Amino acid sequence: MSETVKENAYGRLAVSFQKKPCSEIVLEHSFDTLPEELLQLFQGEDGDNSLEKRNLCVITDRNVDALFGAEIKELLQGICKELFFYVFSAGEEHKTLETVSDIYRFLIEKRITRKDMLIALGGGVVGDIVGFAAASYLRGIDFIQIPTTLLAQVDSSIGGKTGVDFEQYKNMVGAFHMPRLVYTNVSVLKELDERQFASCFAEIMKHGLIKDGKYYEWLLGNIYEINDRDMDVLREMVYRSCVIKKKVVEKDPTEKGERALLNFGHTIGHGIEKASNFTLLHGECVALGCIAAANISYMRHLIGEDEYLEIRDMFVPFGLPITLRNIDFTAEEVVENTKSDKKNASGTLRFILLNRLGKAVIDENVTEKELLQAVEDLIIHEEA
Repeated sequence: MSETVKENAYGRLAVSFQKKPCSEIVLEHSFDTLPEELLQLFQGEDGDNSLEKRNLCVITDRNVDALFGAEIKELLQGICKELFFYVFSAGEEHKTLETVSDIYRFLIEKRITRKDMLIALGGGVVGDIVGFAAASYLRGIDFIQIPTTLLAQVDSSIGGKTGVDFEQYKNMVGAFHMPRLVYTNVSVLKELDERQFASCFAEIMKHGLIKDGKYYEWLLGNIYEINDRDMDVLREMVYRSCVIKKKVVEKDPTEKGERALLNFGHTIGHGIEKASNFTLLHGECVALGCIAAANISYMRHLIGEDEYLEIRDMFVPFGLPITLRNIDFTAEEVVENTKSDKKNASGTLRFILLNRLGKAVIDENVTEKELLQAVEDLIIHEEA
């Protein structure tokens, strides 16, 4: 482990907005210090502004509640005015305005005010839903993230992007709303099933591919330790990915420029995700999208064939798909879905390509023909 990570492991990273600190990422090995972190958010406050005068509302899904709900409830009970829990059904299919409406109704019934705080306990779906509810309820109230998946810990909980799906359109309704705190308990990664754990690596690999070639090489060199869930290695991995995401977010908090690089693999990935009717996990689709984007980069001679093949094959030991088999949709359907992607502004698709390993670029001239060929190359047509 590098000296920098040794010094900061189970420490904190400050995230700034317009060069002013606005949020912190705390890395821990348990939930034990969560009450202390919440109390510190309001340190020095008194009267109606102190935590004991505020309500906390934990919002989570049924799967996460079964794993961690009781522990969180026991830790937080008594440190605030009143503690509420709201639990909704798990799954991307519930990332909708209807779920947000149900949350609004609950918050109103419990008389949650702007001085109170929401807590998103869960993976990316929970974080996106709760963040959007916090951004829009009473024109914005405070919230914190407690990410319980690897994907949420290194990506979706950081940077304030929130939102829900609208009909068949992914993340079409949302807002930028920074959490006051991201409390990351790395030990929860032990609880993830194999498929969910593997699904997260597309986003982690993406960080190396777009921003840090040395990190990408480090990931390849630690495949066995990562898959064995060696906690020291996972801790360094989460930390290094958080540093990359934090730096990009600070430079471009509202995705006007460089932050778009984080969408590498997502345009085609989202197209596949919708075409599969969400039967494939988000990370699995992003892995396929990364391969397709690398393919286009190779066809444009931005990267070499050896680099493209390595990028494609690197997903295999992490348990991610590199082809599409036995599917009931076509490449044309996937490409059609990209036209409704929120990154398709005014008919111009902002596509992310690789200039080299560790260096990504924004391109607005990727053609439908290129997209179609890249997706078709993913599909394995079974012989009759």
